[in-house]
Amino acid sequence: MAKTKKTEIKDVGLDVKSTDSSECKDKHCAFHGKLTLRGRQFVGTVLKAAAQKTAVVGWERLFYLPKYQRYEKRRSKLQVHNPACINAVQGDMVRIAECRPISKTKNFIIIERFKK
Repeated sequence: MAKTKKTEIKDVGLDVKSTDSSECKDKHCAFHGKLTLRGRQFVGTVLKAAAQKTAVVGWERLFYLPKYQRYEKRRSKLQVHNPACINAVQGDMVRIAECRPISKTKNFIIIERFKK
């Protein structure tokens, strides 16, 4: 008899709702793979999701200029890993968390997707 391997959802240590997808076979998934999370977390918007398992997430922040006593808007953009169980698309609000380097430019992974 052949045994079917059931993917186990692990606790990532953060207060996020885990995905219920049993079809995720991504080894870089925080819930179904062996990737551990550490460090910083951000909330941003998916700007592009055209590449395979990769998304570009950006957010704006205010930076104070003491000379003019005003704030200016600055943007941050990161390439993040987009697991198959989350599958965020352009325009989604997501929470990203830092992990070990997955590739040359990806050091973050999407851990939660909010509504558009």
